[in-house]
Amino acid sequence: MLPNLQTAGLPVSVGLLLVCAVVIGIVGTRLTRVVDELADRTGIGEAMAGAILLGMATSLSGIVLSVTAAWEAKPELAMSNALGGIAVQTLFLTVADLALRRVNLEHASASIGNLMQGTLVLCLLALIMVGAFAPNVTLWSIHPVTPLLLVGYLYGLRVIAKGQREAMWLPTLTRETREDAPAKQAKTRTLTSLWVQFMIMAAILGFSGWLLEASASEIASRTWLSEAAVGVLMTAVVTSLPELVTSVAAVRRGALTLAVGGIIGGNAFDTLFVAASDVAYREGSIYHHASSSVLLWVALSILMTAVLLMGLLRREKHGLGRIGFESVTLIGLYFAGVAMVLTRSELG
Repeated sequence: MLPNLQTAGLPVSVGLLLVCAVVIGIVGTRLTRVVDELADRTGIGEAMAGAILLGMATSLSGIVLSVTAAWEAKPELAMSNALGGIAVQTLFLTVADLALRRVNLEHASASIGNLMQGTLVLCLLALIMVGAFAPNVTLWSIHPVTPLLLVGYLYGLRVIAKGQREAMWLPTLTRETREDAPAKQAKTRTLTSLWVQFMIMAAILGFSGWLLEASASEIASRTWLSEAAVGVLMTAVVTSLPELVTSVAAVRRGALTLAVGGIIGGNAFDTLFVAASDVAYREGSIYHHASSSVLLWVALSILMTAVLLMGLLRREKHGLGRIGFESVTLIGLYFAGVAMVLTRSELG
């Protein structure tokens, strides 16, 4: 915690949050270009690059915030930041969908890798829900679900990688389908310089997350908003800005698989926020300190991910307002959840 924020007042805390938002947004934009080029140079493909490189790097600010909050015995802020981030990042796909005017994003970005990543997100979110209702048993204050989340994530990545290499299912290619092909200008920079740039920008995002935790805690203590509301409506949105910026930037660069893979892959990695927070939380199982508002966002994230998968499978070319049915549904679900959290916060 930054000590000066406790006496600086609410305006300073809000100002710090806004500054971090700008920094995260700018760095996120540049990060997309580096990851897209790394995907081409390393040969791992846009879907896996989105899941591993882009998903992890853009999530650093969020995981630092959640771990710091858990260490300071603020489990509600830690959990709501992680799970609220998954929901808002899924919502951001509707913005990327709007940026692709000629056809719906879910149609053009058809990929077995993205479908498998979405399924992995569902499994990990369901495991978090199981942890909240499982017996409250811990070893060194760590719940058994925590290592299961990590093992499930790593095993899921292995299954996805194998599924892409030995695909038993392939999307029907249409005129609008954009395949994952290396860019012609992918060798303008050395591989070493790309990795250095990647690590520097990832470090900046992580430091921004540490600053955000300080401002978020002060905002929660000085306003009527609960920690869950601050986590869902403020920190989750701010720490998810890289996903918004990178997904739109990827669409404009024509890296459609990367745009969707970055969001879904980031969501899968974001479930590990909860595992890391449980390790940092020293007062028992963090799953059993989750409020009803936090569990609401677990369920909502599962529902939103399922709707997204339906859109990727259906592959509607055009829909209401030039976006697919799933994008319209995602918007409705997210803002319904926001209304419920605000109502609970005000009544609480």
